[in-house]
Amino acid sequence: MTLRPDWLPALAAFETAARHQNFAHAAEELHLTASAVSHHVRKLESRLGVALFQRHARGVSLTAEGRQLADAAGSALADMESVLSDLRAADAERNRVRITTLHSWTHSWLLPRLPAFAALHPRIQLTVDTEVALTRFDQGGPDLGIRHGQGHWPGLTAHHLMGDTLFPVASPQFPGIAQVRTPAQIAALPLVSDLARQGWADWFRAADVHGAHLDERYVFSDSTAAMNAAAHGLGVALARERIVTPYLAGHRLVPLPGPRLKTRFEYFVVYPSHRRLRPAARCFVDWLLSLERE
Repeated sequence: MTLRPDWLPALAAFETAARHQNFAHAAEELHLTASAVSHHVRKLESRLGVALFQRHARGVSLTAEGRQLADAAGSALADMESVLSDLRAADAERNRVRITTLHSWTHSWLLPRLPAFAALHPRIQLTVDTEVALTRFDQGGPDLGIRHGQGHWPGLTAHHLMGDTLFPVASPQFPGIAQVRTPAQIAALPLVSDLARQGWADWFRAADVHGAHLDERYVFSDSTAAMNAAAHGLGVALARERIVTPYLAGHRLVPLPGPRLKTRFEYFVVYPSHRRLRPAARCFVDWLLSLERE
């Protein structure tokens, strides 16, 4: 006997009724009436030439033939549900982009722009890892990364994303800050530092301030923490333009006199050279690169 597509509604009604051992409960699950479920079951019984349920005053119960069909139908549906779940997971994975990136850059530059990406690409899902250690791009690892350097990492393709500049900032409430007119005056103030590869010594050299004793009173491993420390009035921080912009826009920090020093290290988007980017990851890379071309 060939299983034709027009059997499927009756089989679905039977499988549900068999699980519940009750036509009314099956009807509720299927959004049908109990009489419609009963009609489907009788139609199936007629086609098969066997009784699938015993009907009695207290309700219904499966016959031996009904139990055999119920076991087969339940097993088939479970197999189909497993396959459907795998297909849904595979579709979600195709639209998942895993990114390893820098905490400060993510917090200050990327996050304010992500709503625009989400509006353009609502199906793409992002997983963002901001651990300090450089992540290995192994199978199952991140699709791409944002790195700060000179653009050369073995085994990685690197696209230049953006440059940066360094300049001093402080809270507008820092005592006497309004009277600071020269870089030499900044050298006499408490300084806030991070662990970047260019720091205050480089900036004062560019500002032609030599021989000053620098009071680097607070040192943070993260640039965002350094910006927050300056915003709370602990001292003057050497800011990176890409990190400090939200603080300047919110008037939590103000720029101080002196040059804007171009950084030796810049931002790059990177991914394994041996692995082709999946479409969703390529879409994210293209979006990032387009921002700096605008």
